[in-house]
Amino acid sequence: MATSNHDLVKEFPEFKDAIHELKLSDGHFRKLFDRYHDVDLAISRSEQRIDLRSEEDEEHLRKERVKIKDQLYQILLKTKG
Repeated sequence: MATSNHDLVKEFPEFKDAIHELKLSDGHFRKLFDRYHDVDLAISRSEQRIDLRSEEDEEHLRKERVKIKDQLYQILLKTKG
């Protein structure tokens, strides 16, 4: 299986500056950002077979990453207004 890196800035390059600012100024965003990074790293390590996980566990992590990414995106959209 190919490894993936879903770094938030790569996913949303148009929000690079907003991501940086929100990480510094918004505790909730920072917490979500950190969790997103942790989950993405866990998926990557599983794909590389560094950490062995069941398919169900890896799928759960993927769903969690999507959920967090959606929450982060909604916050980022509010910065455009």
